[in-house]
Amino acid sequence: MDFPVDVALAELVPALPVGTGWRYEMKLDGHRTVVWREEDTVRLQARSGRDVTAVWMDLALAAFEMLPPGVVLDGEAVIYTHGKIDFGAAQSRALSSPARARRLAEDLPAHFAAWDILLHPEHGDVRARRYDDRRALLTELFEEYDVRPPIQLVPMTDDPTVAMTWYQQLPEQGIEGVVAKRATSVYKAGRIWKKVRHAETVEADVVGYTGSTARPRALAVRLPDGRTALTQSLKAPLAAQVAVHFAASGPPRSALTRAGETYTTVAPGLVVEVLAGTTRHAVVTVTRLRST
Repeated sequence: MDFPVDVALAELVPALPVGTGWRYEMKLDGHRTVVWREEDTVRLQARSGRDVTAVWMDLALAAFEMLPPGVVLDGEAVIYTHGKIDFGAAQSRALSSPARARRLAEDLPAHFAAWDILLHPEHGDVRARRYDDRRALLTELFEEYDVRPPIQLVPMTDDPTVAMTWYQQLPEQGIEGVVAKRATSVYKAGRIWKKVRHAETVEADVVGYTGSTARPRALAVRLPDGRTALTQSLKAPLAAQVAVHFAASGPPRSALTRAGETYTTVAPGLVVEVLAGTTRHAVVTVTRLRST
């Protein structure tokens, strides 16, 4: 398996799917991360494929200590503040320099919640195996090697009633929803899972911006219906966050939205949340940066 790996994603649905053969996992409000435990090192990968080891070095050290070589785990990097999952803290860490990330880790260490295993030390690449088989391998691995926090398993159930209890009662703890997966499903790139979330938002890929690289005024986003649209003006804190990504996007070039609006293109990998309903209306409001 070559670094980076194309990750599986979840499609946002209005209701939790039920019936025979569904498995449900808590959806934690953190940063998607893939942990690669190699022979002599550990690498951490973002959803986009970017190497983010430097900003999650505390997780890399924990993985090196507890996981055997030849393991690749998919999951979420999260940070707890006062006993609750704090997306803002995870976002601050993800957008920090390596030096600042180390300082942040001293006060707010990260945790990694694993939900899948892609590479196994004995069985090799297990992405073609059924979800239930991979979950069993993941659980057995954690037991065999006494894996413990800050690395842990994402809770899973096959009972939709339990899943709905999570959904209804735990949002204040940073559980933003539930992900549903078929018991027989293999692991592959694309939106192969289903998710229900509390946030009245949808995810949109950032494809460009207006204004300058250092101070973007608005984003060009590709919405779930395939339409590219410009957002409303960005607030200063969000503009500063996305500017970090734009600085590494390579030579700029111009493009047009369907409405004829000009924007500067950027490299893929940045995802934002926009207010629900924007796929049907002209106004698109960014609520927060989702992933880098």
